[in-house]
Amino acid sequence: MATWPSLSRRGFLQVSLGVAGIGLLNACAPAAPATRPEETKPAETKPAEAAKPAEAAKPAAPAAAGKPGEQKLGSQLVGKWEGGEILQEATRPAKLGEAPMLAELVKAGKLPPVEQRIPMEPMVIKPLESIGKFGGTWRRAFTGPADGENGNRIVSLDKPVFWDFQGAKQRPSVARSWEITDGGRTITFFLRKGHKWSDGEPFNADDVMFWYQDIYQNKDLVPVPTSELSINGKPGTLERVDETTIRFKFPDPYPGFMDLIGGSTFIGSSQNQGDSFRGPVAPAHYLKQFLPKYADPGKLDQMAKDANFDNWVSHFKFKINWRLNIDLPVLGPWKTSSPINTPAWVLDRNPFFYAVDTEGNQLPYLDRVQMTLAENLEVLNLRAIAGEYDEQERHIDLGKLPIFLDSQQKGNYTVHLDPAANGSDSTWQLNQGFSADLEIAKWLRNKDFRHAMALGIDREQLNETFWLGVGTPGSVAPDETSPYSPGPEWRKKWAVLDVNQANQLLDKIGLTKKDSEGYRLRADNGQRLRIELVGVEGAFVPFPKIGEMITQHLKKIGVQIDVVVNERSLYTRRLEGNEVQTALWANDGSELLYAFPDHAIPVRTGSPMGPEIGKWYQSGGTAGMKPEDPQILKALDLFKAGFGQEDAERIKTAQEIWKIAIEETWSIGTVGLSPAVMGVRIVKNNLGNIPSRDFNGQHGRTPCAALPVTWYFKS
Repeated sequence: MATWPSLSRRGFLQVSLGVAGIGLLNACAPAAPATRPEETKPAETKPAEAAKPAEAAKPAAPAAAGKPGEQKLGSQLVGKWEGGEILQEATRPAKLGEAPMLAELVKAGKLPPVEQRIPMEPMVIKPLESIGKFGGTWRRAFTGPADGENGNRIVSLDKPVFWDFQGAKQRPSVARSWEITDGGRTITFFLRKGHKWSDGEPFNADDVMFWYQDIYQNKDLVPVPTSELSINGKPGTLERVDETTIRFKFPDPYPGFMDLIGGSTFIGSSQNQGDSFRGPVAPAHYLKQFLPKYADPGKLDQMAKDANFDNWVSHFKFKINWRLNIDLPVLGPWKTSSPINTPAWVLDRNPFFYAVDTEGNQLPYLDRVQMTLAENLEVLNLRAIAGEYDEQERHIDLGKLPIFLDSQQKGNYTVHLDPAANGSDSTWQLNQGFSADLEIAKWLRNKDFRHAMALGIDREQLNETFWLGVGTPGSVAPDETSPYSPGPEWRKKWAVLDVNQANQLLDKIGLTKKDSEGYRLRADNGQRLRIELVGVEGAFVPFPKIGEMITQHLKKIGVQIDVVVNERSLYTRRLEGNEVQTALWANDGSELLYAFPDHAIPVRTGSPMGPEIGKWYQSGGTAGMKPEDPQILKALDLFKAGFGQEDAERIKTAQEIWKIAIEETWSIGTVGLSPAVMGVRIVKNNLGNIPSRDFNGQHGRTPCAALPVTWYFKS
């Protein structure tokens, strides 16, 4: 492809696609189709622009939008839904195959035969296109020890249940099947007979019970129980039925439990996020030696000190971390052989992985995943442009899309766009539990102040500058095709530029005094009111730069925004310590509200709009901070009630939660419904079984819904 030096990035992209309407890309962005109940219009308390449902329903289009007939051309980079299939009722094939490297180990007597390594009831996967070839290393990038999700998402078939390629239907994974009985009070999971850990030891119900009794119920490890194992405030229990059967029992019907155990949640995370002691599996035979219940406490403390840890708890947290501890047995397809705190994070195939293809070949096809450390995102993207990675969707910069398109042939790769259904890729989260500065806390908890901030942002400029016009400006509302969407008119509510109304709201609440530069003054000491906005460095979209542009926008309403750049692990520590006033982060995952609510309402310590409120909610009121805002309490009560409701009612409850969240504006949406977060996918042309479109969502653990275990090199 020729270069176009005389064109802007936007113009280049339009020429590359052969259309003027690149902004229509997002018209092809829905998540799994779903029927949405009749929409309810919000109260007429919003800006005039937001009161027009017809305009709110239109896709955001750039000034040079193409004709309606060109819309199909505009979706060239967004493929059709397709993917491999986890078969529900398949039996173990009569003939089994294995990778040559494993066959050599069997021949040398270092591994048992493949027939003894694969469960009697394996997961059987039908590949997307064809049976693959064994061998090869999948080259990709990571950004350092804080980038653990980069690998977590690749090995997520270690969960009890997983999802289909559209993220719409749950499929069996570690559990071969499940049943819900007693009116939704009892959920029974049936594990696979003959399943083994990566070291060859049996995996069974005892490992689930070990997690429940010795990790989750250990107050030194999990001081506050998760609300996910309670319904209506009443705790449930987990019990062993037999070697391959476990049973969750609750006092009240819990129809929403499957959303949780299939989501990126405390109970649904499995080993890939187990360093936070999430469940529900852990290798008992290995981890018992590091717990006081099974070992001498004095020896444990000495063992911890010898390994440079303060105590047995911090040592245990290291031992249960699959990304750091190369000795930890795992259930996933690849196992860490060189840890994440090194320049090359390497995962080697698990010789006891429990999945096969339809011809009986043990998966994965690829021998190894090697992630090379990139000093920063600029370096990562330059390497991707040069064709140094085989598949990479994480950290690929949408802003460099024209360059990626121009370099496809030279780099021998293809660019795919996978739009997500979450409402805002850069969401301004306002901490409703912040308490370190009472004056700042007062304004963050003032709805008129939040509305003024939201109305002061020029989302169209953000979209053009950082999203190349392919995003949709608006609130935090999920895509209209999500069953939880509150309706198209909520996309614009408190999410349009209205400087006059913003100034009126700030004057109304008493912020009338200004300094010589026009900035509003604090009510307590007369100094300039300054709001800290944390922009996480090295993340999916350029949060610090977006924050700087927002700073310029809000100057027009006299509010000083100070952008503070944090590395991700530092931001996480500050957030959990309730030190963050406001921050920019994506609200990814919120489109399936019950499976990942963290970015929508404050339900956990990691919820940026109120970590202390999340702690209060999780603990049942025994820790953290009870919210002052009755609307937060209402949203949390609705969320809690939703899990006990049947599907239709639970959907309506979620829609009501979204209406409250958007009206109250604890989170300010900017631009979303785009491929900006993990949706720009670079794939080498010799990689097989790659879908045209990958599900881009938190619960599908992008890219795991595309079943990387079936990918292979054609040559």
